[in-house]
Amino acid sequence: MDLSFTPEDQTFREQVRAWIADALPDDLAVKARACAHFTHEEIMRWHKILAAKGWVAPSWPEKFGGPGFSVTQRFIFNEELELAGTPPLSPFGLVMVAPLIQRFGNEAQQARFLPKILSGEECWCQGYSEPNAGSDLASLRTTAQDMGDHFVVNGQKTWTTYAQHADWIFCLVRTSSEGKKQAGISFLLIDMRSEGLEARPMLTLSHSPAFCDTFFDNVKVPKDNLLGPLNGGWTLAKALLGHERTLVAAVGVVRRWVRLAKSIAAVQVGADDRPLLQDPYWRRRVADIEMRLRAHEMTNYRALAEQQKGRHPGPETSILKVVGSELQQRASELCMEVMGHDALAWLPEDGVVPDNERWVAPNFCYDRAATIYAGSNEIQRNIIAKHILRLPSA
Repeated sequence: MDLSFTPEDQTFREQVRAWIADALPDDLAVKARACAHFTHEEIMRWHKILAAKGWVAPSWPEKFGGPGFSVTQRFIFNEELELAGTPPLSPFGLVMVAPLIQRFGNEAQQARFLPKILSGEECWCQGYSEPNAGSDLASLRTTAQDMGDHFVVNGQKTWTTYAQHADWIFCLVRTSSEGKKQAGISFLLIDMRSEGLEARPMLTLSHSPAFCDTFFDNVKVPKDNLLGPLNGGWTLAKALLGHERTLVAAVGVVRRWVRLAKSIAAVQVGADDRPLLQDPYWRRRVADIEMRLRAHEMTNYRALAEQQKGRHPGPETSILKVVGSELQQRASELCMEVMGHDALAWLPEDGVVPDNERWVAPNFCYDRAATIYAGSNEIQRNIIAKHILRLPSA
């Protein structure tokens, strides 16, 4: 396939870039330029601006409210959002559970959930990982007991990103203990306001309450909230992770990090009193990441092209996850290194937007999770070995 951009694609890119510059509110633009963290309220404000334009769900089919973007336009649009540093929309509704509701949900579920995900009226979080079921997700212990017209859910999920802001959570729960452990798992949609459900935020090293422990104590869930077949949740789980791993390819994010590293290195003076960007060592470090990023970008583009043909994400998304997350870490590490001891700054105060360099350390700390979330990279390499390289199991 031809990976070059046509003049029409370039025109679209320019239109998107101009619209973002005009539509992004001034206070959010200040934080975007500083690589700052955005609050939940700021993210949802940007969500609704995109929704009003019809661009909040670029990968959705038109019949569900998507804009009808081609694969190239989706790629360009997402890249321009990342390059501009706009508030990153919560992916759990738009990118993760919505494609499953579109694919596996009945008409009633599609009518109930999709419009409110699209408008931003309802936010979602993900209930997969548990204290003893992370990379080995099939070992989960949260149970859903069949009570006739409803389930009763008991257990605990962890690393539930921004559960304190969510209206709904999609959960993997055990509904049978017979046969293989993957065979007894179901996929439930659960109202976060349900009695017996509690989300407890935890403070991260990046000074952000990004993750929660989520507890279920005899939580009643209507049978209508079962997505897909009973005990068929593992199929949905794998399909969802394919969408999530495509998301974490992070091409635009890495490019922003590289751009920031170059801007810092252009003014940071080395031992020879020259800017680091003039030093062959640092220029080689930057070039290495840029070349790897270009190859990664092309791989991501091919994966998206397959989806444009109607094919759902497959095991190749594990490659995108591994390479994208490691490039993201490598680029943020480069920013820390070119700053030297200046990187050891205090974390920015709440409500204060300092220069962008002050956000390097918090973002660096948060990026440590990139090789863990969406399935740890060790597990991704197992998937690549088994399903792509066809290597025998150990």
